[in-house]
Amino acid sequence: MTKSIDSLNWQDGFLQLGNAFFTQLKPTPLPDQFWGSTSAEVSKLIGLSPDWEQDEQNLKILSGNAVLENKPAYSTIYSGHQFGVWAGQLGDGRAIHLGTVQHDDQTFEIQLKGAGKTPYSRMGDGRAVLRSSIREFLCSEAMAGLGIPTTRALAITHSTAPVLREKLETASVVTRVAPSFIRFGHFEHFASNQQYDQLAQLADFVIETQYPHLKDGEDPYLELLKEVISKSADLVAKWQAVGFCHGVLNTDNMSIIGLSLDYGPFSFIDATDLKFICNHSDSAGRYSYLNQPNVFHWNLVRLAEALLPLIAASDDEAVIDAKVEILKEILFAFPKKYEQFYQEAMRLKLGLPQVENALVEELVLLLDRNKVDYTFFFRALCNVVDRPSIQTISVVKDLFLDHQGFDRWLQKYLSYIPSEQASTIAAQMRRHNPKYILRQYLAQEVIEKAEQGDFSLLEKLQTCLKKPFDEQPEFSEFARLPPDWAAQISVSCSS
Repeated sequence: MTKSIDSLNWQDGFLQLGNAFFTQLKPTPLPDQFWGSTSAEVSKLIGLSPDWEQDEQNLKILSGNAVLENKPAYSTIYSGHQFGVWAGQLGDGRAIHLGTVQHDDQTFEIQLKGAGKTPYSRMGDGRAVLRSSIREFLCSEAMAGLGIPTTRALAITHSTAPVLREKLETASVVTRVAPSFIRFGHFEHFASNQQYDQLAQLADFVIETQYPHLKDGEDPYLELLKEVISKSADLVAKWQAVGFCHGVLNTDNMSIIGLSLDYGPFSFIDATDLKFICNHSDSAGRYSYLNQPNVFHWNLVRLAEALLPLIAASDDEAVIDAKVEILKEILFAFPKKYEQFYQEAMRLKLGLPQVENALVEELVLLLDRNKVDYTFFFRALCNVVDRPSIQTISVVKDLFLDHQGFDRWLQKYLSYIPSEQASTIAAQMRRHNPKYILRQYLAQEVIEKAEQGDFSLLEKLQTCLKKPFDEQPEFSEFARLPPDWAAQISVSCSS
């Protein structure tokens, strides 16, 4: 373990791909910088010692005020579809990569989000504000606590430097960590520009670094797509099961290794609403909660199109046609694969001995019609299974306007739960139904205090969200139902 970021085990990583894939640059210094928050778990993950924050140079590096020795920072180029429309060239408009580190036989890319303009910032200033940095920091670590694949957040550094968004705010930088930040859009960029050598180079790099078991296969590019489809189906199933809505599922926000990537206008559902839209910029509801699996499927088709020149690299039309048919078959299997992951996740939430699709569907529709708080319901249901009584049942039943509908469902549901195993099943259910999630109103309360210079609530909520399935009575205030004003919180892409 090392105290210095500069002394981590830095590797060439993405830099070995060459100049066609990135632009080298320096971050823009952040004046009057200070620590907002850090993650002890992530610092340990990359090889930093517990006292690493005491090194003033680390604060400077993560604020863009100092650079690593002999290791150039860079921003990557990619393209993509945004809201279903081809947007052409994009790239890291607010992200500057410090590079790749290796620790305990694992490699991690480290990047600064909000460290100034890059060649891909377009009309933006390349900065992030404290509000958005806190949301990303908290959600990254909250998702990790939930066991959902995600990028991580090492630190927030803050400043009094003004940044203009909808209003005047203050600048902040969040340090993000992941095995890879490569997106579907990286592949789309080189495919759309017919840069097939670079496309193959990128695919080979991903296989070598993230899917090494594929590199000696007969058709590694096809197998790569299969792996990404499976990981993506599993990821979105986990989102749906926990009630998470991303908000901007453009192809450039999709991870090639199946991570939750780019936390902008995200939200966990409070009152169950299958048509819930968390991004007020999404007027058509393309990225609604209900539509997320369909959007994943659509984005995977775009990835398959980008990989087609590699998968069907042949002058023989018959060979190409055969590969296209294989691709169609693989892609058509996505909905079924997703449904299998989702039903299994719901089986675990309900403690069922086997998947019961009809029972799950009936429940979800009942929750939606009655606008029942999603997280609170499932956690309270654990108590019904554990100790079925008038009191425990009433707590859940009172969430519904349709009492008779709930009674019918509950009677059917409890018939699947062997009474002699009820306590064991309830304990298992609590490991799949969080008591604590990052509700919008909690994030808002943290932001408001932090904007006044008080980061204590951020630290407290961060600690709670590390163990969302535990009772943690000292944090019971974070498990209460949201106040009425929470429904009025509005988030957009600047969030």
